[in-house]
Amino acid sequence: MSEDKLKNVVEVLDQIEKDFSVPKNVRLRIKNAAVALEENGKSIDVRIDRSLQELDEVSDDPNIPSYTRTQIWNIVSLLESI
Repeated sequence: MSEDKLKNVVEVLDQIEKDFSVPKNVRLRIKNAAVALEENGKSIDVRIDRSLQELDEVSDDPNIPSYTRTQIWNIVSLLESI
């Protein structure tokens, strides 16, 4: 169940990463968050925590579009519920 939710989160993160209206530095952090969630050999808690750290820094960026910020907040909420 948790792995399915993580796959959905990674898909949304990939969509954000491919959005060229998002600044490049933000897309890089989004990619890092997705990679953290996909790491094999680490527990789900560690992967989620690492991803949340990246997303927390991204959500404070003033150059991020508002709809992208909302998507990130939704992702953070979902990850915190797992």
